[in-house]
Amino acid sequence: MKAEQDGAFFEEDSSTENEVQTNQYSSISPPASPEAQDNAFSTYFEEKVHIPESVNQTFSFRKLWAFTGPGFLMSIAYLDPGNIESDLQSGAKAGFKLLWVLLLSTIIGLLLQRLAARLGVVTGMHLAEVCNRQYPTVPRIILWLMVELAIIGSDMQEVIGCAIALNLLSVGRIPLWAGVLITITDTFVFLFLDKYGLRKLEAFFGFLITVMALSFGYEYVVVKPDQGELLKGMFVPYCAGCGPVQLEQAVGVVGAVIMPHNIYLHSALVKSREVDRKNKKEVKEANKYFFIESSIALFISFLINVFVVAVFAEAFYNKTNIDVNEECNATSIPYTNLFPFNNETLEVDIYKGGVVLGCFFGPAALYIWAIGILAAGQSSTMTGTYSGQFVMEGFLNLQWSRFARVLLTRSIAITPTLLVAIFQDVQHLTGMNDFLNVLQSMQLPFALIPILTFTSMTSIMNDFANALLWKISGGVVILVVCAINMYFVVVYVTTLNSVLLYVFAALLSIAYLCFVGYLVWYCLVALGVSCLDFGSRMQMSPSRPIDIYLLNDMDTDALVER
Repeated sequence: MKAEQDGAFFEEDSSTENEVQTNQYSSISPPASPEAQDNAFSTYFEEKVHIPESVNQTFSFRKLWAFTGPGFLMSIAYLDPGNIESDLQSGAKAGFKLLWVLLLSTIIGLLLQRLAARLGVVTGMHLAEVCNRQYPTVPRIILWLMVELAIIGSDMQEVIGCAIALNLLSVGRIPLWAGVLITITDTFVFLFLDKYGLRKLEAFFGFLITVMALSFGYEYVVVKPDQGELLKGMFVPYCAGCGPVQLEQAVGVVGAVIMPHNIYLHSALVKSREVDRKNKKEVKEANKYFFIESSIALFISFLINVFVVAVFAEAFYNKTNIDVNEECNATSIPYTNLFPFNNETLEVDIYKGGVVLGCFFGPAALYIWAIGILAAGQSSTMTGTYSGQFVMEGFLNLQWSRFARVLLTRSIAITPTLLVAIFQDVQHLTGMNDFLNVLQSMQLPFALIPILTFTSMTSIMNDFANALLWKISGGVVILVVCAINMYFVVVYVTTLNSVLLYVFAALLSIAYLCFVGYLVWYCLVALGVSCLDFGSRMQMSPSRPIDIYLLNDMDTDALVER
């Protein structure tokens, strides 16, 4: 009897009339009032972009233009200094052979971003807000801390990338710590551009992406990579003659492209468009245009990444330190001491990469490279700050002023970055970058598992919940991506050569795997695997719709009234 009543509840709530659909999630989850929703919205965007109406049009360029923006902001995470460093190392260590890994990673990233955008469009809430309403208190706090760690790790790479670019542009006159302070200051300034209009802010990000495309495109034209080898490396999924070094680099490419905080970011950015979530047709249309826009944005980011890989694959694959040392000595580039006089294979990062380009292709190549890195670091630092605001506001349900939240999120991320910049030399940051990549790889399940869980629940997504094929394929993709990143972590840990660190890593791994296991169990129970529900939290019979119990913050009065 109870199950029948619940079934009637869901059937009634998902009914449509004249293409109008009431979204169950928004109607029973706080904030209940439109005023509260508007107030929450105004803390990060003060306007919503109007979507023009079109009559009986399957596709409209005017509508696509109106929806254009969130996907390009999201795509900046695919172009941050950590990604650029991964690209150049991929080219220098494996030539063109790992371009297919980059292509496959970008496609997987697009599919995951599709889930994030759909969650934001259908529910009107971003992923952090949904997590706040679905998970119990302790797991929710742990999840928030893990995502914050990912944001801090990403932010350190981005800010230090800006600082390195400023150091190169000033020929070493601006030290690393000063570059960090400059980046912090101008980030605060740029973040308030949306006061002049959301579209102007999005246009500014578009300008920075254009700068990156022109900068790295210039390097591509100057170096003139072999187009045949490039296409072969992109579309032939094979790595001839590759060893452990190339395998680790392939894993690093996947880890650099798919970033956890970007899932949270994209689910929030799509809320900046005027979409009537009660109208099924409008929601479906928004999902379509956001997917098209995201595809275009990630295609552009992929091309920019290919520019970087191809430049270093063509010019520096199989090069040794002595080759670079001799070339730099023959030029006026004041960085010859960076490369020892030996026959070891050349190792580069975004700092040494710019120097090597300057030695082989002239000072213009160095400075244009630095401009591209500065644009990448500045844009990704800004979007990283937005991610921090959304995550903190959603998980903790903060109602602070905009300035207070920006100040707090920047302080959390910048403090460790400034300490590194003060005590670490600009020439020896590769080890730290490897550690940060591992840190972010470990946090990946804490975005991928929740996004698959909630986009598969009919109580949240209604008719837009993942179909069986998406559930299975999404689960397989997430499993593969997480396994690849865990391999990356294991490889890194084995290089530590310390018994104490091994023991600490083992204990940390046990706790980590237990929490990931909890999220997986939660996901499977939400997807209907009732045999896994041991009654510890979800007291239900097998015939009862499982996902209703995941709405643990229901408005009880609203349910009674219904």
